[in-house]
Amino acid sequence: MPTETFQGKKSILLLKQIPLFSGLPDDQLDQLMSMAVFRKVPRNKTIVYAGDRVESMFILVNGRATVLNRDSEGNEVILTFLQAGECIGEMSLIDGLPRSADVVSSEPCELLEIYQNDLAKVMEKNVDLCLNIMKSLVLRLRNANRKIESLVLMDVYGRVARLLLDLAENEDGVKVIKRRITKQDISKMIGASREMVSRVMKDLEKTGHIRIEKNKIVLTVAPRSD
Repeated sequence: MPTETFQGKKSILLLKQIPLFSGLPDDQLDQLMSMAVFRKVPRNKTIVYAGDRVESMFILVNGRATVLNRDSEGNEVILTFLQAGECIGEMSLIDGLPRSADVVSSEPCELLEIYQNDLAKVMEKNVDLCLNIMKSLVLRLRNANRKIESLVLMDVYGRVARLLLDLAENEDGVKVIKRRITKQDISKMIGASREMVSRVMKDLEKTGHIRIEKNKIVLTVAPRSD
């Protein structure tokens, strides 16, 4: 991946907007800036591979990425989507185990890479950073529990509905999915066939629960996921 020094390229104002660094004093943000490497990756580029040895973590500054697992035959399961401000690889920094999944850029991305030893130096001096990392891991665990619950307890209709609700953002009081998501993506996230997902999406559109527009899905009446 192409690299640049982070210092001079971005300001500490950018770091303050990233939840992981919330509450850190300016001098420690300056320290992180001097340690970090700024990277750019094109669309559909694998940022980390499952099984890789862990040396650093990434912060997604701009762009979106997809976290997924592949089997030996190339079949994919999408675990989650990442957007600006989210972390890549913080779990492996904590337990020292290899990367647990592939992360692929869904669009051109800008990344901030911080190496393990450098991050540890800042963590030793700042409880807020340790707490922020813990919060990030807890959020991942809650999301994983919610996904397991959907897979075990819900039919395909319920899984699709819950996924749409989880992906939606509020826009002027309306729930909107702004990211481009295909029916194939949905099928890989909920463990159902693309044909079944297409059937459910058509039904949701026909009944007025969703409206599919260019590059976004509007939830006109939030579909029930229970």
